[in-house]
Amino acid sequence: MPDSIMYQEDAYVVLEPDQPEQFLTADELLAKLQGILTTRQDDLPIDLQRFDQPAAQARYLMETACELAMEPGSYLQWFVVRLEK
Repeated sequence: MPDSIMYQEDAYVVLEPDQPEQFLTADELLAKLQGILTTRQDDLPIDLQRFDQPAAQARYLMETACELAMEPGSYLQWFVVRLEK
């Protein structure tokens, strides 16, 4: 049986082109994705088009993917990380 610690999320590291890496909480990443998706309602990936609200789109994207195409050849990427003290 897998250890439950494997499913704990401390933070996400977010990678954007020409930007330093950022560490965000789950809520901060969700808000970032929601903000991006709010401005892209006419240009959504096919799997997100079934959701009516940007909040639901962002939640689905955060839980099932690790990148979003922004422009041709440009991606926003995020990965779960565990921060140790």
